[in-house]
Amino acid sequence: MRVFIAGDRGMVGSSVRRLLESSPEVEVLRVARNELDLTQQSAVRNYFEKEHPDAVVFAAAKVGGILANSTYPAEFLYSNAAMAVNCIHAAWQSGVTSFLYLGSTCIYPRLANQPVSEESLLTGKLEETNEAYALAKILGVRMCSFYRRQYGVRYHSIMPTNLYGPGDNYHPENSHVIPGLLRRFHEAVERGSSEVVVWGSGKPLREFLFVDDLASAIVHALHMDDPPDVMNAGSGEEVSIAELAQLCARAVGFTGSIRFDTSMPDGTPRKLADSSRLRESGWRPRYSLSDGLRLAYRSFIDESESQRLRVC
Repeated sequence: MRVFIAGDRGMVGSSVRRLLESSPEVEVLRVARNELDLTQQSAVRNYFEKEHPDAVVFAAAKVGGILANSTYPAEFLYSNAAMAVNCIHAAWQSGVTSFLYLGSTCIYPRLANQPVSEESLLTGKLEETNEAYALAKILGVRMCSFYRRQYGVRYHSIMPTNLYGPGDNYHPENSHVIPGLLRRFHEAVERGSSEVVVWGSGKPLREFLFVDDLASAIVHALHMDDPPDVMNAGSGEEVSIAELAQLCARAVGFTGSIRFDTSMPDGTPRKLADSSRLRESGWRPRYSLSDGLRLAYRSFIDESESQRLRVC
């Protein structure tokens, strides 16, 4: 089976690639970002017509934390919508019958009932701090559903919760919460600082999933004969940002105090995914949050020392 992973050099894509490449039955198609711009329709169509993959895993995305999403909403909306539309349509045009789209649980309403089920989609107002990104992801999810309904192809989606792990983005301002905290505590240890400031009140509850657990869920879903249109993928455990900060400090070895800057936004107050659909199909996560954070920090050190750390 020839599988094209869109975004195979990102955190999720590289994890999926490592897992798929361990199977002798799979040929992973790779292309550098400077060789294929997924926001360019003609380039994407030409690539699909040339390579004719059997299946596609769409893990490409322009991502960032609250600050990045709030500062660059037009870029997040355009880039993510263009990549999804181009890849889904080109896949269908070239005869690809299996397409797995990676969305995000941020597509669900800000105040959706907890844990958030797949049926919550489009039932309420989105979180304002990442509305542009969420709208683009919703477009990809619904496009897969409509192509499946109209053309009979197996185009479906997985909605992962907050991810972390090897290959994460450690930009000092635009990263997500876990890489941001790991880097902040690491730099505090290097400087000998006695205090680290964390944005927000620390009260919001979040769910996190180690990226290799998501990769196993993706490969599992690829082998399902008749998967649901949309499945959530989460650990099933939630933690407050304050608790998360303590866990990150412990993983890094920071022993100073943690102060919360309540002038900064919290985002959604609570977000826990109902992953029962995926779990009932036989998938389970492997890594606890504590174990995952230790592995993530180890990767941060390795990537820093080898000058492979992502800070974009």
